[in-house]
Amino acid sequence: MNLTWRDALPAVRGKLLRDEPLAPFTWFRVGGAADILYLPEDEVDLSEFLKALDPGVPVTVLGVGSNVIIRDGGVDGVVIRLGRGFNKVQVLDPISISAGAAVPDAILARKAAEAGIGGLEFLAGVPGTVGGATVMNAGCYGSETKDGLATATVMGRDGKVFLMSNADLDYTYRHSTIQSSSLIVLSALFETEVGDPEASKARIAEITSRRETTQPIREKTGGSTFKNPPGHSSWKLVDEAGWRGKPFGGAKFSELHSNFMINFNDATAADIEGLGETVRADVKSKLGVNLDWEIKRIGRPL
Repeated sequence: MNLTWRDALPAVRGKLLRDEPLAPFTWFRVGGAADILYLPEDEVDLSEFLKALDPGVPVTVLGVGSNVIIRDGGVDGVVIRLGRGFNKVQVLDPISISAGAAVPDAILARKAAEAGIGGLEFLAGVPGTVGGATVMNAGCYGSETKDGLATATVMGRDGKVFLMSNADLDYTYRHSTIQSSSLIVLSALFETEVGDPEASKARIAEITSRRETTQPIREKTGGSTFKNPPGHSSWKLVDEAGWRGKPFGGAKFSELHSNFMINFNDATAADIEGLGETVRADVKSKLGVNLDWEIKRIGRPL
């Protein structure tokens, strides 16, 4: 795209980085650069920037990069990564806790447990942040974000802030209305139940241990690759099609969990996305089942 807009960027208190490589910001450690990477200082900084930014410039929000492939050609426009100005956790009452979009899900699970708030233990098994979990209705072990979320504070492309209720988000499996919008999640309020701190901590320890023994969390991975089709488990379908541990360039599906792709040998983003598309086609051909991506793919191919 024509990059003359970069010569008239609004002033910020945060950081504006030109042609910034995004691979270090993702778990796969692959991908090209952002035209502009913006690290806002806080909500006011972000709002003022968006109000002044040319509305024709694309804006993409990147969390901790746990469930995303940044393509090798990089990302058009401005990539926004929320940081320390969006990582506050606040206990409001015996059943309510709020968390900024940049708070890791596992940290929210732990803070809720310490405060005696139950029902959020499952977040210890979700690799990502509160913002991402709110957008995609993340879940595991029988629970989903929608089960405890009361409201989300979001910002529009025009810099205006407003609240969305659980009903407004129209949650379904790994989906919310935010996914098809330009809204940015700033924080989320959860209202659940009074819990037992020791029981919650024990459940978190159980989830953490299970995750460590069944998922390749110490590899360059992106979490669950495909959504589970109705009546099926994605890992079983990948397995049945013969793709567990089978190399595709520098990528493969993990021997430990065959719904997790890993960058095991200097993979490119094209390797990883190509593996996913090849497996989707193979599962459809061999087993007659459609696999839909859970991992988000962003940017330009080379």
